[in-house]
Amino acid sequence: MTKRLKILAFGLFTALASTALAEDGKKIGFIYPTLNNPFFVDQSKGADKAAAEFGGTMVHLSGDNQVAKQVQQMEDLIAQKVDAIIIQAVDTGGVVAAVKEANAAGIPVFTTGERITGADVKTAVFFDNIESGELGGKWISDSVDGGNVLELIGILGTETARQKSEGFKKGLLAGKNGDKFEIVASQPADYDRTKALQVTENVLQANDIAVIYAANDEMALGAARAVEEAGLTGKVSIVGNDGTTDAIEAVKAGSMAATIATPGYLQGFIAVETALKHLAGVAVPAVIPEKSTPITKENAEQADSVLHGTAPEQRYWESLYGK
Repeated sequence: MTKRLKILAFGLFTALASTALAEDGKKIGFIYPTLNNPFFVDQSKGADKAAAEFGGTMVHLSGDNQVAKQVQQMEDLIAQKVDAIIIQAVDTGGVVAAVKEANAAGIPVFTTGERITGADVKTAVFFDNIESGELGGKWISDSVDGGNVLELIGILGTETARQKSEGFKKGLLAGKNGDKFEIVASQPADYDRTKALQVTENVLQANDIAVIYAANDEMALGAARAVEEAGLTGKVSIVGNDGTTDAIEAVKAGSMAATIATPGYLQGFIAVETALKHLAGVAVPAVIPEKSTPITKENAEQADSVLHGTAPEQRYWESLYGK
């Protein structure tokens, strides 16, 4: 892998290459699972950047990880007659009826994260969770000699958690040291740093752990704190998932070995750009699957600026695409 990050939004700039800007003043409602997670904060920043560039205004809403609250927010946005709604659902099945209400009101709906089925969604912008988990597992298997593994799986029962776990186990076996690892604990920590700290502390007391894989960076950072407090920094390899600023700083500092970048900034930008292009009458793709990439010490310096939209004198995706 070269030092240039290759995070490809499949077909996006081919599909949207010759387009006019959306009319000024189009109002986009964006409903997040929470805005207390750095991934979704990054997502909102990317959304704001796209709105500024393509002539829209944003309404950002946090669902506080509650399906009922997200449903109410959908209904409020419909009543406000926003021009489009983007949602990353806490539970995709739980918001289908609200998406249908938006469909009936003539308001186009776009999604990020897990795809919603059973209602009309114009474009789904998402990362392949199985792929991102697989990348994490394979990186570990290729980089670490073997040993006991703690897996922090996120919110139990959700499709995202299941897919990342599936991919992680597949990647771990596929790497060169796949037969030298044993997953001795696979536990939920709800994508939360404090919960991950507590879970990791408990597991470390009972097991000799060589590797910790976390389905998001907040859990990885909680695990890193537990490892540090146990005096094991440098002896336990920790790999997260998201590519948040805090995680990249931890990779630079050596308290995390890697993070699998699924950049929220890029996802938020693409979702809002796509919505505004649709409102301008441009045909947009039904799905935009994005690719993930490992961030290690080798490329962490570049990754920080590129993934969070601060690459100097360039639109950030120009750095991603090498244009």
